[in-house]
Amino acid sequence: MDDAREGTGGSVLATIEEQIKSLEEEISKTKYNKATQGHIGKLKGKIAALKARREKARAHAKASGGGPGFEVKKSGDASVSLVGFPSVGKSSLIAQLTEADSNIGDYAFTTLTCIPGVMEHRGGKIQILDLPGLIKGAADGKGRGHEILNVIRSTDMVLYVIEPFQKSHFDILDRELWKSGMRLNQNPPQVFITRTKRGGIVVRSTLEQSNLTEEEIRGIVRSFGIVSATVTLRTDVTDDHIVDTLAGSRVYSRAVIILNKIDLATEKDLERARAVLPEGWPVLEVSAKTGEGIEHMKDFIFDNLHFMSIYLKPQGQEADLVEPLIVKDTSTVRDVCAKLHRDFVRKFRYARVKGPSAKFDWQRVGLDHLLKDEDLLTVIIRK
Repeated sequence: MDDAREGTGGSVLATIEEQIKSLEEEISKTKYNKATQGHIGKLKGKIAALKARREKARAHAKASGGGPGFEVKKSGDASVSLVGFPSVGKSSLIAQLTEADSNIGDYAFTTLTCIPGVMEHRGGKIQILDLPGLIKGAADGKGRGHEILNVIRSTDMVLYVIEPFQKSHFDILDRELWKSGMRLNQNPPQVFITRTKRGGIVVRSTLEQSNLTEEEIRGIVRSFGIVSATVTLRTDVTDDHIVDTLAGSRVYSRAVIILNKIDLATEKDLERARAVLPEGWPVLEVSAKTGEGIEHMKDFIFDNLHFMSIYLKPQGQEADLVEPLIVKDTSTVRDVCAKLHRDFVRKFRYARVKGPSAKFDWQRVGLDHLLKDEDLLTVIIRK
């Protein structure tokens, strides 16, 4: 019986993969322009719906005793994944930054599992994950791509490690992460889609002109299997924005780039490498072999995680202004309570805040209050 179920699951997955491949081939053969963007958007919507079905099928297969995965226990104030092709120096970098014991060799696929290490810097503890090298086709499962990408999606920041001699590596890696549903250094689109029981698909927008027509938007939404919904647009959008909103599984995360092996590169090599990197992204040039730039790299990682310091003042006691709590700059009172102890959320009564996020000194606030850097916080819990 189990064999039959496994065979049926494998057959379903194979069918979905074939449908996705067929639709992707159709997109690749269709020239993108104003006349075809609606059609391409529909195809993308169908692909997104099929991928959602595929993930459910994979999750079912894994629950039934499917293939191996990486077990990574989160620790520290934030987590960073090292992403790169095999043998670009990820293991050497994590060895320089942390106490992690990651195998190092001058050949491909040295790291065969996930090696976690913790970098302690400026009062913060940052978990850095050395993952097996990503290869082209990882998003489709090649080279344990699914397991690796699932770990990357769960971290707070992606740290691309590339070398100056391979001008296509970054584009290949970024494409694999994009196909896995990661939207790096982007904000979520201002698109809101609410399913309704009847009335068809209604598009509401305050824009005088839009990149997509209302009928093109309706077509993309229908391609996802939705026949009745309200679509609200607060800014101009592309077909990808509509599809990403429909998918609901996109990860919006920060990303930085480390250009390694600069000790082996000429200035011409470096100029060529810089020219193919995305404009506006944080880039740091280092050498894991010589140690050049490594100390700066610690600041680079810390600063781009956008931490903030929250000072705690226990009720009836003086505030601790020496050792702040290091948290992400999107943290609420709830996030701080959860970090302190799980009982702080369960027994929470109220909190008082003094500092940049407060309207006045020691303002009484709830769990959803958004904190700011240098705030003083007192949490009152039930006895």
